[in-house]
Amino acid sequence: MRTDTPLLIILGPTASGKTHLATRVAQIVGGEVISADSRQVYRQMDIGTGKDMDEYVVNGESIPYHLINIRDAGEQYNVNDFQHDFADAYQKVVTRNRVPLVCGGTGFYLYALLKGHANDTVPVNRELRIELERLSVDQLLAKFHHSESRYHALADISTRKRLIRALEISTFLDNNPNIEVDFGSETNGYLAAIFGLAPPVEIRRGRISTRLATRLKQGLIEEVQGLLAQGISPDALIYYGLEYKYVTLFLTGSLTYEAMHTKLETEIHRFAKRQMTFFRKMEKDGLKINWIPDEWREEEKIAFIIRHYREFKTDQAGSM
Repeated sequence: MRTDTPLLIILGPTASGKTHLATRVAQIVGGEVISADSRQVYRQMDIGTGKDMDEYVVNGESIPYHLINIRDAGEQYNVNDFQHDFADAYQKVVTRNRVPLVCGGTGFYLYALLKGHANDTVPVNRELRIELERLSVDQLLAKFHHSESRYHALADISTRKRLIRALEISTFLDNNPNIEVDFGSETNGYLAAIFGLAPPVEIRRGRISTRLATRLKQGLIEEVQGLLAQGISPDALIYYGLEYKYVTLFLTGSLTYEAMHTKLETEIHRFAKRQMTFFRKMEKDGLKINWIPDEWREEEKIAFIIRHYREFKTDQAGSM
């Protein structure tokens, strides 16, 4: 499989403006956007996942995109599915001599692309999962941070589901110290120039709050109602977390509107913080992220990304 064309990655926490910037860069460099978002793969989950499809038309030109709307709502999708689908999308993009521009905030997916991913070799421990499902998120976090396994520094704990899987992997490694599991290899990953958006915390919080209010006005509750009306179970929607979890709890009578709004806003803020924590872990693991100052004008950000990507691509070509 051809993997010699470097990825241009734009990452950042929720509400950092990734899609807007990525599509504008793609329009200039002749790129196609490959989404690295674990929920935008689902059809009919548009408002809650922030697909912002209008951003994919720049100056009258439609920007091609991949890995958005590829699964039905109600299905499950994991990092192994993503890696397989990404490989197919990447081949289509580079075969057309286009730039593969990856945009997303699911750090675990990005890490899998860049370092390889082998946690699928760790077996499921159903008894442990049943035990962990009884614990609150705070209890799970405390248990995870008490672990000292070598997987600790790599784990994505941005959602309850991933936190439980991280504990499952950590427990397996603790109980099987002689088993070698390769959680990342420089030779297995794609080459990439990585750019990060990280607005100051107060600006990020303000954007999150404003965006949530907008999404509620745009029909977030009606979107979830529609999914439930199609026969998708409340548990299946709660599985997706954040907007789908808390709006479902409101619609099924477990939360008042006010409690739903408050809890959801709080959890999105926490989620953004966890995203940034994971990106920092990526840096500690040797992945260079070129952080772009939030105060720069859009033109400056675009010029910086294009210049550094082209330099990176030239350097890589010269080293082959």
